[in-house]
Amino acid sequence: MFTSVPSSTKVFLQSQSRSAAHSVVSHRDVTEKAADSGRGIHQTIKPPRRTLRAAFGLQASERRLMEIQRNSAPQHINNSSMCEPTQRSCEPRRKRADERNAPPEMARIITDPATGKCYCRGKVLGKGGFAKCYEMTDLSTNKVYAAKIIPHARVSKPHQREKIDREIELHRILHHKNIVHFYHHFEDKENIYILLEYCSRKSLAHILKARKVLTEPEVRYYLRQIVSGLRYLHEQEILHRDLKLGNFFVNESMELKVGDFGLAAKLEPAGNRRKTICGTPNYLSPEVLNKQGHGCESDIWALGCVMYTMLLGRPPFETTNLKETYRCIREARYSLPSSLSAQAKQLITNLLAKTPEDRPNLDLLLRHDFFTQGFSPERLPASCCHSAPDFHVSSPAKSFFKKAAAALFGGRREKVKYYETLNKLTKEEEEIYQLQHDLERTAITQQRNQKASENGSPLPPSVENPVAPATENQPPSSRDTIRLIVRGSLGSCSSSSECLEDNTTGSVAETVASVLRGCLESMPKADNIPKGSNSCNLQWVTKWVDYSNKYGFGYQLSDHTVGVLFNNGTHMSLLPDRKTIHYYAELGQRSVFPTCEVPEHFVGQVTVLKYFSHYMEENLMDGGDLGSMTDANMPRLYLLQWLKSDRALMMLFNDGTFQVNFYHDHTKIVLCCQRDEYMLTYINEDRVSKTFKLSSLLTSGCTADLQERMAYSLNMLLQRCS
Repeated sequence: MFTSVPSSTKVFLQSQSRSAAHSVVSHRDVTEKAADSGRGIHQTIKPPRRTLRAAFGLQASERRLMEIQRNSAPQHINNSSMCEPTQRSCEPRRKRADERNAPPEMARIITDPATGKCYCRGKVLGKGGFAKCYEMTDLSTNKVYAAKIIPHARVSKPHQREKIDREIELHRILHHKNIVHFYHHFEDKENIYILLEYCSRKSLAHILKARKVLTEPEVRYYLRQIVSGLRYLHEQEILHRDLKLGNFFVNESMELKVGDFGLAAKLEPAGNRRKTICGTPNYLSPEVLNKQGHGCESDIWALGCVMYTMLLGRPPFETTNLKETYRCIREARYSLPSSLSAQAKQLITNLLAKTPEDRPNLDLLLRHDFFTQGFSPERLPASCCHSAPDFHVSSPAKSFFKKAAAALFGGRREKVKYYETLNKLTKEEEEIYQLQHDLERTAITQQRNQKASENGSPLPPSVENPVAPATENQPPSSRDTIRLIVRGSLGSCSSSSECLEDNTTGSVAETVASVLRGCLESMPKADNIPKGSNSCNLQWVTKWVDYSNKYGFGYQLSDHTVGVLFNNGTHMSLLPDRKTIHYYAELGQRSVFPTCEVPEHFVGQVTVLKYFSHYMEENLMDGGDLGSMTDANMPRLYLLQWLKSDRALMMLFNDGTFQVNFYHDHTKIVLCCQRDEYMLTYINEDRVSKTFKLSSLLTSGCTADLQERMAYSLNMLLQRCS
């Protein structure tokens, strides 16, 4: 028997425990642990008893208590030696008991009992409240999943198992590009397994940890996808209730996916909403803290916290004391540093409105000035996971283009003032003057001859003609080595002596070349061109201008889109509405911004793009009678590569559309793929077009004239990098 502990000692120990708790625990510790584990809180933040002992220092107090108890116990001198072997014999027994209670080591190869499928468990991806997430590979298909594995021992209580079942039931019905995909679930004797979409770039929490803060264009990029996924959830009447950076996952292609539906719940009417306080402390809304229930507006509040955190690297209501954090949340009290843009400040203020009804709904959110008036990339490079993106691309001097804009697009007064100072031109001003007047004095191939005949006299030749001259009235030959004059490719600088292209451009070119070669090798000769269709849902180049000795190659499509492939390897398109610009640094990486809000580092290129558009519209004629019947749902066409020989111009586009314009007779060939079938359009000397299925040319053949043009086109394609 031990003697009882004096009451004074109990009081002392309790005070020591309280002071230890006060000194050790901080709000940052609690929130960081919640963010890392992905666990929400319920009612109040109450770590398990074992956590309390570790965090509050109770183990030391308990040792003190045991010492007091041992010292106050009766001393049995004669038995002291007998106690020693007794104590030693207890230790192995306790160890054996611990081994029996420890969970068995998880197998590396896991079999689904229902289907017999085998999976290989890989590295740990993350840890949660009840589960660990592993990389898991299906051995029959090699498909990689993110597997959430929950031991039965961790969900032995009915309400715990109900929570897992509810998460599975909610998640499995969700199908959206910005929601982590639910593939399958099964269980064996030891665990429950949930197979989810694998996101190799981890989460926004990992990205922000490496980056500290994100740029506004990146925040727009991620927020658009979060809003898209969240709108879908709300349409399904599902509340996420735990939106935070750690629950936004990023896949290999830098696409964002909303995940972790452990706290998700069905939306209930206002009067029947659950009053449970759950979520991550820094992201809780005032109405949730006040136990008024969780609605769609609470998720939107969390979105405001997420936006703030991405831009500034810390949550808006973070303090060192949880009570103070909750007080700030209830009062909607936070700071907005001057480093934020006015649009960002306004949107954060709207999202973090104290009254739920004052917060914007998701449909209105993307119409806010923060999204509409700022640059928003369509894709981000993987390097953004660890370093800030460089949205700046090399372009002519900003001051030069500001002056160019005034000279080219300003009113009469600006133009008069500009020409009055021509006798004291700077080098930059000379380039503006040259840009304007070279283009005005230059006519392109067919347009030159037609315009000359229409005006009754030939146009005067330009001494510094930016367009490489064509050899007129010289028939094409498919056997001669192509004499290349100039070329340009997306993603590489233009050069007349070398051609650099990425693998994708090369792949597109090889596909077109194999189609043309296959047709030419098997096609019989015929006296007449076979009967073709006069109409085709086709995009083709109706006008073009080559100013690659300074800026790049410009063209206009049949749907009135204007594009420029610049000498630095980048591409810009001005859409037919003349309000939207698409920018491509390389194939598939598109950025979109309005013409009224051009990012400062793109001002120069946009100036050239607009002037090319104006010049072609005012001075050049369409190169054929083929109308535009473009489907609005068709992908946007943009130029991958252009090449000029002494006899023809070749243009290769992103979707495989291939066009060759011949100088000597102004004929054109356009090859494109529609509904998995290749079509060839031929525009003759009279600008009359015919469209054929390539399969029909294979059987019926065509004239030697057209066949020779096809052969020359193939030769250009094959020799483009020679």
